[in-house]
Amino acid sequence: MRYILVILMLSFGLAANSQTDVERGFRKNKLFTGGSVTLNFSSNGSVLGANPVFGYSLTKWLDAGIVFNYVYSSVRHVTYFDPSSGAYYYSDDKLRQNTFGPGAFVRIFPVKFLFAHAQVEHNFISQKLIPVYGDPVKEKTEATSILVGGGYAGGREGSGEMFYYISVLFDVNKNPNSPYIENTRSNTVNVLPIIRAGIHIPLFQGKPLF
Repeated sequence: MRYILVILMLSFGLAANSQTDVERGFRKNKLFTGGSVTLNFSSNGSVLGANPVFGYSLTKWLDAGIVFNYVYSSVRHVTYFDPSSGAYYYSDDKLRQNTFGPGAFVRIFPVKFLFAHAQVEHNFISQKLIPVYGDPVKEKTEATSILVGGGYAGGREGSGEMFYYISVLFDVNKNPNSPYIENTRSNTVNVLPIIRAGIHIPLFQGKPLF
């Protein structure tokens, strides 16, 4: 959770240092909601998810907010790590995983239709291993992911309109329990691209924000 607090503090710090862009005081028409869907496919499985958000436009170029994450993933060939040999080995077992948890994000617009995105998620993970032989095994764990990337915003003018967006993110934290990575046969970690398409919806229409 400390990562979430850091990213929120960073976003408000950036806004406070922008003397020309920030209007003093809270304005309800800077609030927005919306969210995105997550699609991720590889030769080893798939990831599907939804990410509702609630945020605030701090300046014309900076949005920040909180997000709730839900991801379902399915892996067709499960990778195991052998600590005695330091090697991974592979099976035909299947793994189904439900992931949910809170997060925080900042989104920076260097121009009105392009943005950089950073997001921290702390996810709680419920797994079901379906072995080729034997009974299914259930397990719970958790992982922190740090997602960075960028995207395109269509219809955004920086003044409170509804717009759509598409982004590509990568989990640079590489937590072994992350739903956004896969282990390879060469004992390396592949950071999978996370494709998210979503919509930004202002909660209160009014005069232009900036």
